[in-house]
Amino acid sequence: TDTSIDLIHRYLDAIWLERGLSANTLAAYRRDLTAWAAWLAGEHTLLLNADAAAVQGYLGFVHQQGHSARTAARHLSCLRGFYRWQQREGSISADPTVTVDAPQLGRPLPKSLSEDDVDALLSAPDPDVSRELRDKAMLELLYATGLRVTELVKLELSQLGMSQGVVRVVGKGDKERLVPVGEEALMWLQRWITSGRPALMKGGTGDSLFPGRAGAAMTRQTFWHRIKLYARRAGISAPLSPHTLRHAFATHLINHGADLRVVQMLLGHSDLSTTQIYTHVARERMQQLHARHHPRG
Repeated sequence: TDTSIDLIHRYLDAIWLERGLSANTLAAYRRDLTAWAAWLAGEHTLLLNADAAAVQGYLGFVHQQGHSARTAARHLSCLRGFYRWQQREGSISADPTVTVDAPQLGRPLPKSLSEDDVDALLSAPDPDVSRELRDKAMLELLYATGLRVTELVKLELSQLGMSQGVVRVVGKGDKERLVPVGEEALMWLQRWITSGRPALMKGGTGDSLFPGRAGAAMTRQTFWHRIKLYARRAGISAPLSPHTLRHAFATHLINHGADLRVVQMLLGHSDLSTTQIYTHVARERMQQLHARHHPRG
């Protein structure tokens, strides 16, 4: 019979061929499966003889080692893949992970910027330089609307309704939504379109609202590098991600009393449960207001 190491290697070779996984992912799978096999050996059980109770016991052990629920869930996911494959190959008749529930994960709330941080970030670009005027308009629009970065860089001139003060966004699943744009962002967009964009286009004819090089739409990666540049310039030490301004938009709206359903519509979340990660922001705000204004607060 194959040793545990042989079984693990055969499985990894197979999924590497099937799914073309990276060296890092394969190394992580190998590490998790080897740790599982070692734990089973301590229980005098072979890899292919493990049952649901053993899987549960192992997840408990992972938890006792001080690992998070997220790590335990990753281990379970790795075991699921392994045993599903073994079942498909006919090495086992039943998958021992089927009845085991994944550990409950709390969704981490994205890191948000304070309103002062946002002010500093939006003031970082120099509007007298065409490229920086473009970035300034992009950052203002991003913070004013909560767009996803992908939605922002794909925008075309025709999607902007300056007179109505709205932007028509094509979001996930090709769903369209109309998002209102505040006066400040509109003012910067107007300035960008009239004085910055023609200089950057150099007579080229493209429809991209925020062109990168040669008039083509800017990539997400380029915009992300630009954000990091301005964050350094603004002295922001908080960890940033391409989604940071979107989260700041949602958090600040709720802090100023916006309804969760309105925020859901503006963000283009098809399901309120996705917006629900902001409820604790709303709850904290309610508690602060209560403490400040209630006679028995």
